[in-house]
Order: sequence, then C-alpha cells, then structure tokens
Amino acid sequence: MTLIKSISGIRGTIGGTTGDTLNPLDIVKFTSAYATFIGKSSELGKNAEFNHHRPTIVVGRDARISGIMVDNVVCGTLMGMGFDVVNIGLATTPTTELTVSTLGADGGIIITASHNPRQWNALKLLNSDGEFLNAAEGAQVLKLAENAQFEYADIDKMGHYINCDEADDWHIEDVLSLELVDVEAIKARKFRVCADTINSVGGIILPKLFDKLGVEYTILNGEPNGDFAHNPEPLEKNLQGIMDEMRTGKYDLGIVVDPDVDRLAFICEDGKMFGEEYTLVSVADYVLSHTKGNTVSNLSSTRALRDITERHGGTYAAAAVGEVNVTTKMKEVGAVIGGEGNGGVIYPECHYGRDALVGIALFLTSLAKKGCSVSELRATMPEYQIAKNRIDLTPETDVDKILEKVKAMFATDPTAQVNDIDGVKIDFPDKWVHLRKSNTEPIIRVYSEAATMEAADDIAKQLMQVVYSSVE
Repeated sequence: MTLIKSISGIRGTIGGTTGDTLNPLDIVKFTSAYATFIGKSSELGKNAEFNHHRPTIVVGRDARISGIMVDNVVCGTLMGMGFDVVNIGLATTPTTELTVSTLGADGGIIITASHNPRQWNALKLLNSDGEFLNAAEGAQVLKLAENAQFEYADIDKMGHYINCDEADDWHIEDVLSLELVDVEAIKARKFRVCADTINSVGGIILPKLFDKLGVEYTILNGEPNGDFAHNPEPLEKNLQGIMDEMRTGKYDLGIVVDPDVDRLAFICEDGKMFGEEYTLVSVADYVLSHTKGNTVSNLSSTRALRDITERHGGTYAAAAVGEVNVTTKMKEVGAVIGGEGNGGVIYPECHYGRDALVGIALFLTSLAKKGCSVSELRATMPEYQIAKNRIDLTPETDVDKILEKVKAMFATDPTAQVNDIDGVKIDFPDKWVHLRKSNTEPIIRVYSEAATMEAADDIAKQLMQVVYSSVE
C-alpha cells in the first residue's frame, strides 16, 4: 500500500489503513488543507454567476473505479468548508483546468492518478488560473495538512453543490477556435482514425472532438468504467492491441491517450509507433513554422525539440520534470509551445496545461496541410533513440546519497555536463542520461538518449549498476 504526499498533490493506492493509503480520512484532511489555503490566498467569490458570495472550486474526475468514492468525499469536504462546488463529473484534466478559468472559479481539484494502474487515485490541485500549484504553494498545503487544524462552516455558511455538464463543449470550442487549428483542412482530408481511450474519459470527449473535425473514427477500450484493458501508460509495450488494429491498413492515424487525457501518443498508418517523445516535437515543428519563438521541455525529454527549435530560429530551454516546472520556465522565456516528452503538449494560446485535444487538433492540421502520411511526417524529424528504465525503491533506500555518488563520478569528466536541478542529468556531446526520483511512484526513473538504442541502453545500464551496488 502506498501514499505519496508531494507539492503536486496526494496520490496513493485505495484501501488499507489511514496514513498509509489514499483513504477517506486522508482525503478529508488534504482537501480541508487545500480549501484553507485557497481561503487564505485567493480573491474569493469573484464569480458573479454564483450569487452566494462564496469561494468556488471546480471538481472533475477520470473514470477510475474509486473515482465516485473520492469525488463524494472531496465535494462533501469542500461544502463543509464553506465552498461552492461546481462538479463537472467525468472530465479530462485539461477540461477541468479550462473550466476553472472559464467560470472564474477560485481553484480546482482533479481526481485522477493519470497513468497509474487501476488501484491508484490522486488529487491534483489547481489555482484560480486553472494551473497547478507551484512548489511554494504546494508546500503550504502540505504543512496545513500536517497540522490538521481546520475550521468548518456552520449550517448557514455551508457551500452549495452545482452540477455542470457543459465543460466538454467549452473545451472543444476553445481548441477549435485556435488560429493554427484548421477545421476545414482536416475535414477535407477525411482522416480515418483509431483511438485507444483506455476505459476512461477519453472515450467520452474524443468522439465529440472527432465529430466536430469530420474525422471517421473507431474507439478501442471506449467504455469509461475505469477497468483498464491494459496498463494505462501509453508506452509501446502496452499498446499491442491498437498497433495490431492499425496494421489492418484501415486507418491513417492511431491515437492513444492516458486515463486523464493530458498525454498523447501517435501510431503510424503501418502500425509502428510514432514515438511519444515526438508528439511534442512534431506539434512544435508545425507551430514554430507559423509562430516564431522559444520552446521548453523537461530534462528527461528528447534533444529533437532543441534541434527543431534552433532550425526555426528559436531558443530551447530545459526545466525540471513536472508540469508546473515546465510552465514556469515557459513563462520565463516566453515559449510559444512546450511540454514533456511523455506526450504532453502545452500550448499557451489555449492554456498552460498539457492537453491531448490541443495536440490532436494541431497534429491533424499539420498532417492535412502537408498532405503526407504519418510515417512520412515522422521521417522529417531529427532521429534519436530514448531508453526509459526504472529502479524500484524500498523504504530504506537513500536516494539522495545515490544521486550524489552518481554526480561525483562525472564531476571531473571534461566531456560531461552535470545538471542537478532535478535528480542528476549527465549530458555528453552525443548522448545523455538522467536519474531522478519519481514524484508519482516509489521508483527512480532512468532515462537516456543517444543516436542508437544500444548506446542509450548502455549508458543507462552503467548508471543503474551504480544504483544497485549502492543498495546492496
């Protein structure tokens, strides 16, 4: 059983004892802490649509089996804290983010464990801009939760509960209104698409988007019941079903999303992976060809984005892993597009959040205007191979000590640039390797990239052996 408390929220497995899992008591405590933080830091009750003059929080959830339980606890707690709740029900993470800003709400809670397996759930916390809390704000929430001293509303000041079923339509309208999304060009191509929505909210919103774009589609694993048909992380090893379907030759493009639809992976018309790292790269190439500017991705993302950016005359910058770190760096450098190599596209013209719908609409527009196949488009991208490994941790593992040991190994190597803003990344002229403790799972992630998969795996294995020898 696992409970992970971090500045980005609270995440854990369902069931078990308090303080050790994601359970009703810990959900109440953490939600109360968040409401207390919002109450102290926000300009409350600013939304004129709600006449109760109370602070308002938007709540949305993915289709996980535990979602209804968590949703009820969260909404009841917020009402007990004197907050109005706008519940948009089954909704993507970007839909919830956009609804906060659309309604002028004071914050939002997204109930989702993203790519984690079915036994996990989590609370992701938003500010009044519909963006994730930053590190300092998240630390305040954690401190409030630890102290667990909360003041709840009396009977006359309890919050109200409001159902909202328009959020998907608002989201799609925002995406289709983007200047670089050409709906007519997409319709003219008459795309045939197969999409795996992994038994979650993508099965609800993607068909609506495809209908608006005039795309013919087949949905795999479309029933939003939370009983995931396969491991929900959109990696090649989990996607043989849709890859086999694509090999039938009936489709122009395969689309895969994670349970909360903020990550996006493409599959070529021949059933081969486009590469999740190249989701952002390909979309950025299209955006940069029309909008000059800079880009940002995290330290664990492919160098191909840097190459594409420089090809278009822009400057690339790297951020620590984590959406809020990427968006902070994007604002700092004025990036016109950014994101993460896990298939997360962040396009500020829509909002500062990873959004698979934005990625799909921009990618289809690019494909339509170029008049090429998906595999032909992929062939125009800089070629790198990235290896993604992991090391499971025990409670006794001293991760900081291990990372210091790795850092020291390369401190005097003139060919290596060492970056320690997020774990340890070692940059060589022709490759890199990045070790960092995950924010969402009890593991060390080991990502590496080189011209060939053999070279990427080799440098990763060298450093993984250092970790293993340190814990023996």
